[in-house]
Amino acid sequence: MTVFFVCIALTLSAKEYNITSFGAKSDTSFLSTKAIQSAIDECSKNSGGKVVIPSGIYLTGTIYFRSNVTIYLEKGATLYGSTHLSDYPVNLPDYTFFRKGEVKRALIYAENCSDIAIEGEGTINGQGGFFGPGSGSKADSYSVRPYLIWMIQCRNIRTEGIKLRNSALWMQHYLACDQLYIHNIDVFNHCNKNNDMIDVDGCHDVRISDIVGDSDDDGITLKSTSGRGNENIVITNCVLSSHCNALKMGTESNTGFKNVTISNIVIRPSKVTDHSIEGTPKGHTGIALEEVDGGILDGVVISNIRIDGPNCPIFIRLGNRNRTYFDGQKIDKAGILQNVTISNIIATGASKTGCSITGTATSPVRNITLSHISLEFEGGGTRGDLEREIPEMDKSYPEADMFDILPSYGFFIRHAQNITFTDIQLKTKDSDLRPAIYCSDVQVADFDNLSLVSGSVNNSDICLENSNEIRISKCRIEGKSNSLVNLKGEANSNITLFNNDLTNIKLLFVPAQSADHRIREFGNVK
Repeated sequence: MTVFFVCIALTLSAKEYNITSFGAKSDTSFLSTKAIQSAIDECSKNSGGKVVIPSGIYLTGTIYFRSNVTIYLEKGATLYGSTHLSDYPVNLPDYTFFRKGEVKRALIYAENCSDIAIEGEGTINGQGGFFGPGSGSKADSYSVRPYLIWMIQCRNIRTEGIKLRNSALWMQHYLACDQLYIHNIDVFNHCNKNNDMIDVDGCHDVRISDIVGDSDDDGITLKSTSGRGNENIVITNCVLSSHCNALKMGTESNTGFKNVTISNIVIRPSKVTDHSIEGTPKGHTGIALEEVDGGILDGVVISNIRIDGPNCPIFIRLGNRNRTYFDGQKIDKAGILQNVTISNIIATGASKTGCSITGTATSPVRNITLSHISLEFEGGGTRGDLEREIPEMDKSYPEADMFDILPSYGFFIRHAQNITFTDIQLKTKDSDLRPAIYCSDVQVADFDNLSLVSGSVNNSDICLENSNEIRISKCRIEGKSNSLVNLKGEANSNITLFNNDLTNIKLLFVPAQSADHRIREFGNVK
């Protein structure tokens, strides 16, 4: 009780600094940068407090946070970013990260600050559509487009209640920060390239909740562009739309991601349906987990997700791109992707491509569990799609469509160990001649209580290629199938098929001449 009253007293005693008292004008033809900065500096000099942006429209260039300062936007307040690059000074953080020296401008900038916040009921609009691509090179393109919010090595950050609009680059980039809280914000970012919604990069102890966001590029994104990984992160209760990946870890993944939970998310179609700058109006992926730069992705739990529209509901990729984040660095092997649990997912509107869970021949993904999942795909796959040879592409940029049309309409799983699928429904709207699941070089997997609906006469429902210790049980097929399992390659072994419903299936497995010791079967019901 004593602590409660102390907190109230501190809140009430926090001094307010109205920017109009420092010369700011509600007039977008008047640049209020100096006035706003003066209010921030005065607030910080007096041990902190609240810088108030009252109802009105204000124009500013780069403003710099100081410790113990809250910027508060009242209802009806809109802070517009200047459309002139000269109003955004170059800022080169001391911290080493990928693209250091290339990204260098922001509307709101904080470095090595603590106890800072942006909150209220107003809007910040970066007017990012006024910034061009520069000379055309990626480095120059980044350098001439400011972030809306950029915070580096800060602690105790709160972003809450506000609306964020139209950044020239990523909307928010939190780099190597601790104790980050983002709550109840509304984001719309569809005016330029690289229009991400939220980028959390090498941060610890992060809570993101109650976000409504719509972005042309990635949505809520965890990145690792330095020697510091993301750890101890909770994301919950959000409604997201993206032309690219709504929930993403990667692509930059130098150190990695540890102890992440994501829950209670609705992924819905973007309001922008007639065009996209990046990606596609439908969106690439609902959930994308990517570790391709030598880091470690470990301990990720995702649950209660409704995915409506993106081409691929789930994409999990361990690759060997190994892009470095400082000159002279060498990364000579793939990282680790393990201990991922995904449950209670409903997805509709997925394309013909299918989902994939893939590692490399020398670095498999490990311990991936999917349960209580229903996915609906477009269908329309052909026998030619099934017979395609899928390239490894270890060094390539990871994207759900990187392999083009997959040889399965549901999941293509390659170079993987300890895979568990439980209570999974996979179905297509149109008939599809591909199997629901294709396993290649999968070592130890359990497929239990699967419902597979392809609406056509399939050659098989599950294809196993050079895989070992595979158990398939309690599967049900809607439609007609030549076989439950098709064995390809010479290295399949220890396959157990039990308690499956074979009502609509001619054969338990093909080819019939498969060596008896490779297949154990019991309790299957015809």
